[in-house]
Amino acid sequence: MKKIAFCFPGQGSLERGMGREIAEAVPEAMAVFERGSEACGLDLRQLCFDTPLDEMVETEVQQPALVATSLAVLAALRSRGSRADYVIGHSVGEFAALAAADSVGVEETIALVRTRGLAMAEAAKERPGSMAAILGLEDEVVERICRRIRGVWPANYNCPGQIVVSGEHGAVEECCAKAEEEGARRTVKLKVSGAFHSPLVARAAERLRPAIEAVKFGEPQAAFMSTVTARFEEAQRMGALLVDQLTAPVRFTQAASELVKDGVRTFVEVGPSNVLSGLVRRIDRSVKAISVNDLTSLEKIKELLSTT
Repeated sequence: MKKIAFCFPGQGSLERGMGREIAEAVPEAMAVFERGSEACGLDLRQLCFDTPLDEMVETEVQQPALVATSLAVLAALRSRGSRADYVIGHSVGEFAALAAADSVGVEETIALVRTRGLAMAEAAKERPGSMAAILGLEDEVVERICRRIRGVWPANYNCPGQIVVSGEHGAVEECCAKAEEEGARRTVKLKVSGAFHSPLVARAAERLRPAIEAVKFGEPQAAFMSTVTARFEEAQRMGALLVDQLTAPVRFTQAASELVKDGVRTFVEVGPSNVLSGLVRRIDRSVKAISVNDLTSLEKIKELLSTT
């Protein structure tokens, strides 16, 4: 049996006009933007279809825009009869993954993500920080550097040789310098507004908790792979994991590797850009990674999946 995982991207996977082409061709996709706008109080069509990228960098608007786009693309995929055996999301993409597994509804998901973005933005203002990608070092080396520097932590395990650190501005700078001394190929400061996935945004987790606790999560209809634990998780664990996720590292490398071990041979990135499909190829070159983010890729999906 061919096993397929749908992957949902996180913050940073922005594209100008994201979701517009598919939404204008597929009524089910447009309906997601309309329902999501009402649920979160933002004009998601205007935000995703027409807003310049430099006006979408703020966490509180970028996150609901990304998740709405992913769920619109998902609706288009479902209208073509495409389904997944597994779901996985990178950071805020986990909310889209849970909606894809029918564990929570579309409107509730987008409203939660809006609350999450606002909570994270507020926490970042209270305790400023930054994030940086370190390329070309083993995870263990970066972890050792972080242990030696106060105020910086591993934040995203993206793929072998690519790990993101998060923390206080000076600590992140020092970590990058030490990484380069250890032989890192490159270090790149990320365009984010805070030190996400670190203890510095603990207040965001506390602000998000009441909204999460008000949600009744259903059992996922596709197996949900958590990037907090890198394990398959059930409904009773969802709420706590979505709160813990704000301060815990994203273990995408480990989680994707577990899916491969479980027999997944095709990963379909659902949403803007193609960041996750690129990471999956670096994690395991034997699997197929497909991005669905425009009408051309949507129309080809059946053909692509039939050859897996």
